[in-house]
Amino acid sequence: MQEIFNHFFDFNLPGEVIMSLILVAILIILCVVIFILVKRADPLKKPKGLLSLVEIGVEKVDGLVEDNMGKSFPNFGAYVIAIALFIFFSFIIGIMGFPNPLCYVGVPLSLALCTFVMIHATSVKYTKWKYFKRYVDPIPIFLPVNLLSMWAPLLSLTLRLFGNAFAGWVLLSIVYWALGSLSNLIFASLPMGPGSIFIAPLVTPILHAYFDVFSGAIQTLVFMFLSMLFVAQEKPEEEKVEEQMALA
Repeated sequence: MQEIFNHFFDFNLPGEVIMSLILVAILIILCVVIFILVKRADPLKKPKGLLSLVEIGVEKVDGLVEDNMGKSFPNFGAYVIAIALFIFFSFIIGIMGFPNPLCYVGVPLSLALCTFVMIHATSVKYTKWKYFKRYVDPIPIFLPVNLLSMWAPLLSLTLRLFGNAFAGWVLLSIVYWALGSLSNLIFASLPMGPGSIFIAPLVTPILHAYFDVFSGAIQTLVFMFLSMLFVAQEKPEEEKVEEQMALA
């Protein structure tokens, strides 16, 4: 696929980057389709089919955001849904033999950068110029340490996502190679030649179910909750108390 893409567009991009662009395009098209369906839907009737699933998903995510971040982040659910869909489908497409975009470190780094920017934007929103005080607390001598610790969420989100995706890809690659070698050894005498197809389908579906589906769902949830946690903790404690008192 990468060779075909490069042939027509004269680009030299890794397959993971190309797949990430294709996945983003698919998600954009899906969003446009949902937008059109919502515009044409009758607001007095209960949604059906795709719109019903979308409504349930949005309600669930908005509920998670409110439970974990409070009512001060009403639009954060849209960001959570976007990154959740991208991360989960990045794992899922590995089942079809396409490269997982998250195996290229630049892709999870880009996702983590989005959360990183939102963390500091939220801090600036609530603390204004006091934002810079965080780097000299408790005393100015801690400035180098605070500057280093500032990057901890970015590294944590990036390396956790990249490490799990890459580890799954490495293990599956080793298994496919081992099963291919075993098939060649067993079925080499057959007229059809290498018989890797005889063994691989007996083992790899279970591994794909774990590394692509189960692990993908877990990593999606982890990234979602860590993003909500990192952003929500930038809200000053006094405002959190005021919000809780208002709800009570």
